[in-house]
Amino acid sequence: MPVQLRAQVYTLEACKDSALINNIDIKNKALDIKASEQVKKAAFTNYFPQVEASAFAYKFSDALIEMDVPAMDLPVYDGNPQNLPIATQFAHFPGMPMSMIEKGNIAMATATQPLYAGRQIANGNKLANIGIEVNEIQLKSIRKEILLETERQYWQIISLYEKKKTLESYIALLDTLHQNVSISVKAGMITRNDLLKVQLQQNELQMNLSKLTNGIELAQMAFCQYTGIEYQPDISFNDQIIIDKNPEEYFINHHEALRNREEYLLLQKSTEAEQYKTKLQRGEFLPQAAVGVGAMHFDIMDDSGSNVAMAFGTISIPISGWWEGKHKMKERKLRETQNTNMVHNTNEQLLLQMQQGYNNLDEAFTQVTLSETSVEQARENLRLNQNNYEAGMVNVSDMLEAQAQLQQSLDAHTEAQTQYRIAKMHYLRITGR
Repeated sequence: MPVQLRAQVYTLEACKDSALINNIDIKNKALDIKASEQVKKAAFTNYFPQVEASAFAYKFSDALIEMDVPAMDLPVYDGNPQNLPIATQFAHFPGMPMSMIEKGNIAMATATQPLYAGRQIANGNKLANIGIEVNEIQLKSIRKEILLETERQYWQIISLYEKKKTLESYIALLDTLHQNVSISVKAGMITRNDLLKVQLQQNELQMNLSKLTNGIELAQMAFCQYTGIEYQPDISFNDQIIIDKNPEEYFINHHEALRNREEYLLLQKSTEAEQYKTKLQRGEFLPQAAVGVGAMHFDIMDDSGSNVAMAFGTISIPISGWWEGKHKMKERKLRETQNTNMVHNTNEQLLLQMQQGYNNLDEAFTQVTLSETSVEQARENLRLNQNNYEAGMVNVSDMLEAQAQLQQSLDAHTEAQTQYRIAKMHYLRITGR
């Protein structure tokens, strides 16, 4: 849902806050953190006993045990066991067939506590914790990228505002020139051709103003969509492009700044993850021991069944797996070396990026300085041409050219200031600030 802000004029900080609240990438990364926390909790459960329950019921087509009991005379029991061998009375048993273990059921429950599993449980929990840390670092990186892009678009809009002011000022100058030229034409001092030149320039400026106004509207709509601000036709953004510091005041030792980069921290976490993966791989080929208790219920003789309890211990030694494990461990070591190479190469690239960022900042500051000089020169050139025009020493074309040069120099100065602000933001971002 877009954030409803009351004011129609938005500051940079208000736009940043809105962008952080509404950005989808930030929301999804926050969900990634919650998901990785669940992974960690799941890994932690491996420290506790594993409880299992199972049940088995069966019915055979034929009984497993079948017999015929022959006919016989059975002694009559008078209640005294000692009289059975010397019984004088007997009961005749005619004999019968018997079958056993034709159907039954077995139920069992066990609780197994691992004592040693090659440190796979401990290393698995550490690897899961790295997953949380990686997502947290990535969230910080995404937030900074969102802020950087928000500020970039914001200053582009402010730059368009400044260019519009310059254009409107230029139009005002032409309007004044048009009045003066019209008076001169009526007085017969100059030809109508000069008036047409002014009018053509006025038409071109009005066309440029229309294009610039539409461009500002589109830029504001795109910016609102990016930041989650509700767009309205009368929306505006309030700030000034001020260059208050030179590049030297923003410079920082790049090797020290490297440790504050999210990219550097992620590389360190990738190295840790590779090491834990190697330890997990090694743990698969180490002995494993566990103890446990259990209970079983048997009902296999068509009776009421019986219950038994047990305690057990297990030791598993993957003897035949050691050969395979030898090759897998070599593979893991190669992966670690590969990661080390990647980390070193990426760190070098990050240092180059920071140096390039500072060079761009320094060049942008130079452009600001040069554009300021150009503006001063263009203003002086226009002043001289105005004096000479009033004295009849130059024609309308010279005045139009002088006014156009001032507009171009003002636009160039505005663009240079904007690029400097963007270059400054980028340099601060890539130096971990």
